[in-house]
Amino acid sequence: MSDAPIFTRRRSPSAELMGSEFVSFDEETATATVRYTPPPSFASPRGAVQGGLIGGFLDEVMGTALLAASDGELLPLNLDMNMTFVRMVPMETITAKGRVIRVGRRVAFLEGELFDKDGNLLARATSTAMPTSVPGGET
Repeated sequence: MSDAPIFTRRRSPSAELMGSEFVSFDEETATATVRYTPPPSFASPRGAVQGGLIGGFLDEVMGTALLAASDGELLPLNLDMNMTFVRMVPMETITAKGRVIRVGRRVAFLEGELFDKDGNLLARATSTAMPTSVPGGET
């Protein structure tokens, strides 16, 4: 078994489907950075990533931030998630940043952002979530 943290070595099946690649975690700001390469099946009729799937990217990066900030012990169970679409998300590799704003025993406040290759903001989300134990208890 690896000594590397769970969030750097094991991705969920949905994260793998999204073309997820863990990049880094900044402990000081509780910020996770993940890259996504959307598969062709994520394209909308406009040729950009379909809106609901954008929510998947944002949800996954916010979850990664909580998982990393809790040393692999907690995952969020969303109570709500609000998204703002700023630009169409291109069918190319994008960068996501997820942050833990605040976490307590019963509620966590998270935010996420997606950026294109030039650093332009594409979409952002906030989530109020219940912190829950990682299924299976592997850390």
